[in-house]
Amino acid sequence: MKLTLAEPKYLKDSISIISDLVNEARFHITPNAVELVAMDPASVAMVVFKLLSSTFVEYELKDPVDIGINLSNFKQVLRRAKPSDTVTMELKNNQLVLTFKGTSVRTFSLPLIDLVEKEQRVPDLVFPLNIVTTSSILNEAIEDVDIVADSVSLQAEHGKFTINAEGDLTKAKIEIAASDDTKIAVDSTSAIKAKYSIEYLKKMIAGSKLSDNVTISFNKDYPLKMEYKVVDKVLLSFILAPRVEND
Repeated sequence: MKLTLAEPKYLKDSISIISDLVNEARFHITPNAVELVAMDPASVAMVVFKLLSSTFVEYELKDPVDIGINLSNFKQVLRRAKPSDTVTMELKNNQLVLTFKGTSVRTFSLPLIDLVEKEQRVPDLVFPLNIVTTSSILNEAIEDVDIVADSVSLQAEHGKFTINAEGDLTKAKIEIAASDDTKIAVDSTSAIKAKYSIEYLKKMIAGSKLSDNVTISFNKDYPLKMEYKVVDKVLLSFILAPRVEND
């Protein structure tokens, strides 16, 4: 296996984001992509990651291979990659060897780890709505409600996406109207409302490092899906369990 990236940011930023949710993970490397599907330790959020082979300037792989990596260690090493470096990944002596080539050649070796957990499968989710907006609009809204409460209510109806949070005394409400920046498709005559953890959403919106746009889907008492995509390069999506309301 020999995989070389001329744009290390797609791997570097993705691992930085994923490592805030997942400690250790198994990468499945196929002729088409470097893939990861993992749950956070609390089994509240799932991460789905694909770095397509078309992102790489060199992609040599005889057979599909699975490698287990400590993501915190992987992140620390990738942080040393400069934007102008090429990053090459190889497997040698049960280690992942990363070579950064720029003004100098730097080599790092990470031990592979055996992960015993069962293979994660991405659930087949069907949503009655789809919102595509800019990453900056969503980030601002989540940062606004974060100062008020630890959970957030999302509501979508034709022409409007609303984000609400209520603390003991304080409330926040952000209304985002459909526009050139925000497309709202709702397959329902009534408003759709659901509740989720702000702590997790804050980690997930870091996907804005990868893409200027985000796709959001949810339903009442149903998981939320958030997706960041760069065509022919990278896909990073999150599935988040709902906060089920008792009322």
